[in-house]
Amino acid sequence: TICLLILQVSDSMNVSEPYSSFASVREFILLGFSCEWKIQILLFSLFTTMYALTVTGNGAIVCALWCEWRLHIPMYRFLGNFSFLEIWYVSSTVPKMLVNFLSDKKTISFAGCFLQFYFFFSLGTSECFLLTVMAFDRYLAICRPLHYPNIMTGHFCTKLVIICWVCGFLWFVIPIVFISQMPFCGPNIIDHVVCDPGPLFALACASAPTTQQLCYTLSSLVIFGNFLFILGSYTLVLLAVLRMPSATGRHKAFSTCGSHLAVVSLFYGSLMVMYVSPRLRHSAGIQKVATLFYAMVTPLFNPLIYSLRNKEIKAALRKVLGHLNIIQ
Repeated sequence: TICLLILQVSDSMNVSEPYSSFASVREFILLGFSCEWKIQILLFSLFTTMYALTVTGNGAIVCALWCEWRLHIPMYRFLGNFSFLEIWYVSSTVPKMLVNFLSDKKTISFAGCFLQFYFFFSLGTSECFLLTVMAFDRYLAICRPLHYPNIMTGHFCTKLVIICWVCGFLWFVIPIVFISQMPFCGPNIIDHVVCDPGPLFALACASAPTTQQLCYTLSSLVIFGNFLFILGSYTLVLLAVLRMPSATGRHKAFSTCGSHLAVVSLFYGSLMVMYVSPRLRHSAGIQKVATLFYAMVTPLFNPLIYSLRNKEIKAALRKVLGHLNIIQ
């Protein structure tokens, strides 16, 4: 229903009427990385490997957490949902990117472009919310250990996960609908690796400052709001850790928080560069590199940082692999 709404809504926002008579663009050209054929093949091989590792790593974690009933607790439920989300997040853009490396036309239909836009932004927004929930969970576990079992129940955990997914998929519906109704009468070349609002605004035949401001305002709210909450949560966690009498406990907590903050900084840093400053003119190269950071690099390292360094996850993975060997 939402996907059809994006393509069928007839009212646009802040777009002048004279442009309604122009011939509309039916497809876009995703320029991607314009380089020699040998480099294209090299990038294709590199990104294919990264995509395969990302899907395999996150998929292994989902399977391990699903099969090991002892890990059906809030912390690992969030990790499992996060890994499941990462699989779909990279799959919303990378397959098309890989196809374009081997294609001469590099085209994407108008509907396909905005569907990619919608799913990429919705999954990314859900990831922002889920990272915030994971930080909240760690805050309760470390700073409120006596109240944690009563607050973070299985029912409440499920509610939080559902809220993250629903809010993520509703957050950018309105601006995406408005952008899809802007007049695109040519050229149709998007100098990017994905369908992104910046290049789409540049290709529109009419300016829509209100729509553009709405898009960047929503981006700022979801990025800064969640980032500040995560930062505040881990600040309180670190203060609580410093009061721990055990040096081993402090080292373990510092290691975990440091890893989480490193991924959060990488993910949110690149997002802030791209979507929070509407008046900054970023070069196409910077846009592509920043997009690759939060669209491919971060999901690749998340299994290692969040889960594979965890002893319980490692044991669950060994158990699943052992069962597979027995079956074979």
